Amino acid sequence: MKRTFALTTLTAVLTLVGATAFADDHIDSAIKARQAQMQLYAFSLGTLGAMAKGDVDYDAAAASAAADNLAAVTMLHPGAFWPQGSDSASNDKTRAKADMWSNFPDVQAKGMALGEAAVAMKAAAGTDLAALRGAIGAVGGACGACHKAYREPAN
Repeated sequence: MKRTFALTTLTAVLTLVGATAFADDHIDSAIKARQAQMQLYAFSLGTLGAMAKGDVDYDAAAASAAADNLAAVTMLHPGAFWPQGSDSASNDKTRAKADMWSNFPDVQAKGMALGEAAVAMKAAAGTDLAALRGAIGAVGGACGACHKAYREPAN
């Protein structure tokens, strides 16, 4: 009887430890995935921004490619990237504020605004420099709106 109880207890403990380790790995993977998504945004915006500022010559093909990539990345389904417990209060690997999850409809609206701005950028980027410059502000504004509301400041 004692042996059965001990084995049952040990099995339960190992199951909980394994589940916790899996959950921690899942959270860390989700954080890495969304940080990679943000890096892809930044990479494409870096190309577009450099052209808009005049730091590099406007190149319609390069602008179109960057805008296409930006629009594609905004279309990724974000659900798996944002699990509960992947906030800065729960995990030191992220700057996502915990109140994102209680305000998720607002977060989704901000994400939709970014997607719409990226689609507009896609239509404008390969046209000419003036069109690119006209579209980039909305993209930056959409990024900034979410970051100001839901990202902790850098240390």
